Amino acid sequence: MDTNILIEKREIMYRDALNEALKEEMARDDKVFIMGEGIAERGGSYKVTVGLLEQFGGKRVFDTPLSENGFTGAGIGAALTGMRPVVEILFIDFTMLILDQIVNQAAKFRFMSGNTARVPLVLRTQGGVGNGLAAQHSQSLEALFYHIPGLKLVMPSTPYDAKGLLKAAIRCDDPVIFIEHKLLYMNKGEVPEEEYIIPLGKADIKKDGSDLTIIAWSGMVPKVMEAVKILDGEGISAEIVDLRSLVPLDKMTIINSVKKTEHVLIVQEAVRRGGVGSDISSIIQEEAFDYLDSPVKILGGLNVPCPFNLNLEKLVIPQTDDIVRASKEAVYNK
Repeated sequence: MDTNILIEKREIMYRDALNEALKEEMARDDKVFIMGEGIAERGGSYKVTVGLLEQFGGKRVFDTPLSENGFTGAGIGAALTGMRPVVEILFIDFTMLILDQIVNQAAKFRFMSGNTARVPLVLRTQGGVGNGLAAQHSQSLEALFYHIPGLKLVMPSTPYDAKGLLKAAIRCDDPVIFIEHKLLYMNKGEVPEEEYIIPLGKADIKKDGSDLTIIAWSGMVPKVMEAVKILDGEGISAEIVDLRSLVPLDKMTIINSVKKTEHVLIVQEAVRRGGVGSDISSIIQEEAFDYLDSPVKILGGLNVPCPFNLNLEKLVIPQTDDIVRASKEAVYNK
């Protein structure tokens, strides 16, 4: 065999990377099962669970009634008995129906039982703006779950990250809120065929830079990468920190990047008010203030419900041009 022959790298879609993670974990551990609305015969509205019913059968892949609070509670109960359920809530907007189950029950069992009871449950859902789905189906609500002790929170931006982080989430002994973005499912990226796990709580430097640290996650990362190409052409070297996990938060990677660049822009799709970006900014101010050459800048969504109109929809969340403008303001302290 000629070892000099180049092996073509495999590229798959974000949704297929998630599908592979589910298949591999279900094959590895018969305690893993999945449940949700339309995830069995239909394969899910975003086709993440296609083929799983045929491979693993109706006892491990099954559709639920339209009762999010009810089947989420069933998943929590199953987790308490030693199973590892993956519960899908179609839109993150619908998690408002299950807050008591997740916030008051799943998140607190381990603490209130003195570490004798655990809830190894993954709640898969998707959020973000896209495709004109209007105010009740387009929200970015990660700040709600970020605030709750006892929950882990994951928001991958690439197929590679999606697969590795979902596998880690399924193996985690604590409840994990795993938020996907509706506009990422068809995105392609390199994903190795061999098994790999990405530890929760480890950020990724998507691009090295020296002038500006841009912190982002989920659907904002591709937009930031587009903006950075423009900035490179204008003489600004930006470093992209993709958080991947919001809880645990990789503070060390953030602080080290800030020490290097001395300028920070945080980009979030969620509305600016009360967002995760504000907490990250406070961490930087407390732990890396002496390294800052200008104030931390946050670019977020407008404080309005998301419009149905596609043109107006684009106006309420950061776009590439907005990120370029905000980056220059952060670097030049304007």
